[in-house]
Amino acid sequence: MEQQEQAATNHQQTNAAQSFGDAANGQSADQRDDRELMEQFLANPAHDYRNLQYGDTVDGIIMRVGRDEILVDIGAKAEGVVPAREMQSLSDDDRAALKPGDPLLVFVVQSEDKEGRATLSIDRARQEKSWRRLQQCYETGEIIEAKVINYNKGGLLVNLDGVRGFVPSSQVSGIGRGSEAQKQSEMARMVGQTLALKVIEINRNRNRLILSERQAAMDVREGRKGELLSALKEGDVREGVVTSVCDFGAFVDIGGADGLVHLSELSWSRVKHPSEILKPGDKVQVYVLSIDNERKRIALSLKRTQHEPWATVGERYHIGQMVEGVVTQLAPFGAFVRIEDGVEGLIHVSEMGDGRVQHPRDVLQEGDVVQARIIRIDPARKRIGLSMRQSSDDQIAHQSSDKEEESDADE
Repeated sequence: MEQQEQAATNHQQTNAAQSFGDAANGQSADQRDDRELMEQFLANPAHDYRNLQYGDTVDGIIMRVGRDEILVDIGAKAEGVVPAREMQSLSDDDRAALKPGDPLLVFVVQSEDKEGRATLSIDRARQEKSWRRLQQCYETGEIIEAKVINYNKGGLLVNLDGVRGFVPSSQVSGIGRGSEAQKQSEMARMVGQTLALKVIEINRNRNRLILSERQAAMDVREGRKGELLSALKEGDVREGVVTSVCDFGAFVDIGGADGLVHLSELSWSRVKHPSEILKPGDKVQVYVLSIDNERKRIALSLKRTQHEPWATVGERYHIGQMVEGVVTQLAPFGAFVRIEDGVEGLIHVSEMGDGRVQHPRDVLQEGDVVQARIIRIDPARKRIGLSMRQSSDDQIAHQSSDKEEESDADE
């Protein structure tokens, strides 16, 4: 009994001491409970408000979509608002697709207005995101696509999610080097087109973005060329397009890579310049002669896709036959005459008439059309001997051997 009384006394003394302590601190039990609840509330990350500043780009949640503004929860004391002037980059379809609960990237224009709300921008957020993406593309060399929205005297203007870029006319393969009026016309036709581009200069502080369609095309072409070289085999016949013509041959695009058709591989006939038979844009069938994987070069032939005329010369011509031909070249020892594509004969200077001829130019000029008699045929050596002399058939065989041996020595 005494023990129970003692325990009760001790409990009363403890409560009295705690009440005295709270009173001494100026806090009641209710006040202490409120303080503990507040500490728990502040410790909860869900109630940690962001300290937003101008230039911050944050992920928010759409709360309401209105006619003139969009309310967005960005974790601040109050909802942020995107006014109409800050969402002009949205198309009508983009705007219609927005709904409450959707995530939305926004840019902080003003941390707090007079109503305590943050002013936000979708346009600047998209621009910020685009700048970051473009910087990454510049560093990695990645090729991007953009639509041409306008042009000026120097080149094309493109839009990349709010960032305006410039493509100099010198960096556009579709713009020639003609007059200024011609360039302007070509650029005007490109408005609305989507181009593959490569970032060649970027300076965000100066709002400067320079791109190149030409370098992007070269990179794409190099990639295709590697794939083509690994799949190509000698002896293949491919269809191609002539891209350029030069003194020593023609370059032909065979599906991602240019190969060279050397002057000697253009035709079975004698060709002085590739422009005689080819021009840029021509579609041709070419034969793959060789592939150099290390130097990434392809040798092509045009004539090897065609019938070799010398293979059947003996079937079409015979000694004593009169033929018509065109003088293609004069030499001190005679004149070469084309009697069909890929087949030329030689009129030795001694066979240019019954009289003595000092030099072929005394009788003939390049381009002349002549009548001549076949006096010798050698398909194996690809040679035909011709004569303009009025010799009898009985003399032909005797003369042909001597004259051809003489011309061989002269050549």
